[in-house]
Amino acid sequence: MPAVSIPDLPPAPGTAWLFPGQGAQHVGMGKDLYEHVPAARAVFDAADAALGFPLSQLCFEGPEAELVRTVNTQPALVVHAIAALVAAIDSGSLRGRPDFAAGHSLGEYAALIATGAVSFEEGVRLVRERGRLMQEACDAVPGTMAAVLGLEPDVLAGICAAHGAALCNINAPGNITIGGTLAAVEAASRAATEAGASRVVALSVAGAFHTPLMAGAASGMRAVLAEASFEDPRVPVISNVTALPLTRADGLATELAEQVTSPVRWVDSVRTMLDGGVTTFIEFGPGKVLTGLVKRIAKDVATHNVATAEDAAATLEVATR
Repeated sequence: MPAVSIPDLPPAPGTAWLFPGQGAQHVGMGKDLYEHVPAARAVFDAADAALGFPLSQLCFEGPEAELVRTVNTQPALVVHAIAALVAAIDSGSLRGRPDFAAGHSLGEYAALIATGAVSFEEGVRLVRERGRLMQEACDAVPGTMAAVLGLEPDVLAGICAAHGAALCNINAPGNITIGGTLAAVEAASRAATEAGASRVVALSVAGAFHTPLMAGAASGMRAVLAEASFEDPRVPVISNVTALPLTRADGLATELAEQVTSPVRWVDSVRTMLDGGVTTFIEFGPGKVLTGLVKRIAKDVATHNVATAEDAAATLEVATR
């Protein structure tokens, strides 16, 4: 079976490609892409071969209880995102490469695949192992997360520090998730409400992702990533950890290990892309979470979502030069 590759397109100034993280999955994801776009079908088939089991069938038919297991969710989301990207390129609706690529948490792997920094097959195997290690960490040190609305990051960081919790995702202005042990998150949630948070919502998650409770997973990923092969990305990928552009292969293994225990700095990541001249954001994969967050950060930008065969065939407002 030929390897999946993303062609090097001509520049499309002012655009960015986005790739979602865990939480956007659903049974049926990618099925129409598989049925109607041969290039996308090849992506799913290559993933099945690389992993040695029918991930595509799990995406299309479930059961949901298996799809939502972290070890399965992570490769499923990356494969769907890359299939959607390949479908958009194959249809001719996407004709240019972006100025930047970015992924939220797990989505950073899809961004690296899309920019040629890691092969599709190796990237899928890496996220499968990432999911396995993160589930092990969740089982070893149980934790949880909560969404806190209406507080500034520095205020919430102080509250978390006082109660043994941690910031997980800085998603949009006034939209931050925190994580830690159940006791720490409950205490920090109460303190956040007392400090003026407009709302605190407990999240149904397997564990405290992007916190120190994932240290075991980060350690495991360092060993796995040390054996991985990376290339310089064709376009800069925005780091989850620093919100700065990643342009060289030699820093990618460190980035991917550190992001397991570090908060996702999505607001700063989007602002980095805006400062770099991006005016159009295209999200590949299920759901519309990231373009929704982008609109909360910068209302005047254009956004597109590609999740289905119909989306992939739609003309994207992207000019090439």
